[in-house]
Amino acid sequence: MKALKPAQIMERGLQALGGPARARIVLTLAATLAVDGADKGTVSAMAAQLKHTFGISNTEIGLLVSVVALSSALFTIPVGLLTDRTCRTRLLTVSVALWATAMLLAGMSTSYGWLISSRAALGAVSATSGPTIASLMGDYFPIKDRARMYGLVLAGELVGTGLGFALSGSIGSFLNWRFAFWWLVIPAGVLVIFLHRLPEPERGGMYSPQQAPDGPREPARSAGSGGQGDDLAARAVRRAEVQPRGALIIDSDPRKASTWWSIRYVLRVRTNVVLILASSLGYFYFTGLRSFAILFSTGHYGITTSVATSLVLVVGIGALAGVLSGGRVADRLLRDGRVNARALVPTVCMLAVPFVIAPALYVDLLGVALPLLIVGTLLLGAANPPLDAARLDILPPLLWGTGEGVRTMLRTLCEAVAPTLFGYFSTTVFAGHGGDNSTGLEFTLLFFLLALIGAGLLGLVAMRTYPRDLATAQESTRRIADAMAHRRTHED
Repeated sequence: MKALKPAQIMERGLQALGGPARARIVLTLAATLAVDGADKGTVSAMAAQLKHTFGISNTEIGLLVSVVALSSALFTIPVGLLTDRTCRTRLLTVSVALWATAMLLAGMSTSYGWLISSRAALGAVSATSGPTIASLMGDYFPIKDRARMYGLVLAGELVGTGLGFALSGSIGSFLNWRFAFWWLVIPAGVLVIFLHRLPEPERGGMYSPQQAPDGPREPARSAGSGGQGDDLAARAVRRAEVQPRGALIIDSDPRKASTWWSIRYVLRVRTNVVLILASSLGYFYFTGLRSFAILFSTGHYGITTSVATSLVLVVGIGALAGVLSGGRVADRLLRDGRVNARALVPTVCMLAVPFVIAPALYVDLLGVALPLLIVGTLLLGAANPPLDAARLDILPPLLWGTGEGVRTMLRTLCEAVAPTLFGYFSTTVFAGHGGDNSTGLEFTLLFFLLALIGAGLLGLVAMRTYPRDLATAQESTRRIADAMAHRRTHED
C-alpha cells in the first residue's frame, strides 16, 4: 500500500473536519479548551514540587484546582448573559489574553497565598469559554453535525490536559515548577491572534439564511420547512409524534426579557436541569481523578513520576477516542429514529464506567489496570459530546449563552469542590485504611464512583423528558423566527 504524503494527510484531515474554514473554527475553539486543560494538568504534574516548596498537603493541592473552578463559577452566569448580547469572538479573545497574564503571575508566586490568589484570578477570566463556545458551536454548525463537531472541540481539553501532564512535567523536572506554568503563556498568546481573526457568526443562525463555514446554510423556519431545523432531531421528533410543552413555548425575542426571566426559563426546562446535574457529577469525578492521578499512580502501582506521566497520556488516548466517537454514535442512533439518542448514549456510558474503573483502581498490577483505565476513560469521554449537543437541542438559540452559563456555574462548583474533597477524604476520612497515602487515595477514588452512578440514574430521567423538550425548543424557534420576521417587515 502506497504511503500518503504529508500534504495528502493534511488534505484528508481537513476534509474530515468539513473543509479549511470549518477546520480553522474547530481547531481554534479546541485550542481554547486545550490551554485551560493544560493548566489543570500542570497542577497535578507539579503537585509533588508544590507540596515541597510551600509545605502543603493534598488538601491544599486540591484547593489550587478548586479555587479556579469556584472563581469561574461566580462569573459564568453573568458571562452567559453577556454571551447572548455581545460579540462572542471578541469576548473570548480578551478572556484568553487575561488568562495568559494570570498564568504569568502564578509562576511568579513567592508564597502559597500569592499562588492561590493568582489561581483565583485565573478562574475569573477562564469563565468565558463554556458559554461562548457553546453559543458559537450552535451558530457555526447545523444540528446534524453538532454532536460530532462538539466531540472534536472537546477533544482539545483532553489533548491540553495531556500536554499539561507531559510537557509541564518534563519542563518542571528539568527546570522547576515556575517554568511549568510560564510555558503556557506562549501558546495562549498565539491563540489570542487566531481568536481575533475568527469570524463572528450571525446571531441565531437558525432564524435566517447565512453563509456558514464552507457552504450556505438554509434557514430553519419550522420543523417541517426543510431547512436546518428539518434535520436529524426534527425528523426524529416528527416520526415519534412528540408534542411540545405549551407552557414553555416562547413567541418573542427572549433577549428583550429580563435577566431573571432568562435564568428562570432555562431552569424550567426539565431535561436541561437533569442534564446539567448529570454532567456536573461526571465532571466532579473526572476533576478529582485528574487532580491526583500522578500521586495515586506513583504510590499505588509503585512507578516513578515520569512513568506515571506517560501512563496518564496513554489513558488519555482512551478519553480522546471517547469524545471523538460519542457524538458519532449518538447522531447515528438519532438518524435511525432513536429520538432520545443524545440522552441514551451518555446514560449508558455513565452507568458502565464504575464497573470498569473500580477493578482498575483496586488491583495493584499495572498490566491489569491499564486496559481497564483506558476503557473507563473512553466511556467517560464518550458521554460529553452528546450531552453538550443535547443541551443546545432543548433550548432556543437565543438562550444558548444563558443556558450554558447556568450549566457551567454548577459544573464549575462541582469542579471546585472535587479536588479539595478528594484530598480531604484521602488524608482524613480514609487515612487509616492501609496506613499510607496511596491507599487513602484508592478508597477515595472508589468511593466517589457513586457520583457517576448518580449521573447515570439522572440520564434515565433525561431519556424520558428529552423528546418533548426538544419539540418545545423547535416550536419556540419557529415562533421566535416568525415574530422577528414580522417585526422586520413592519420596520421596513
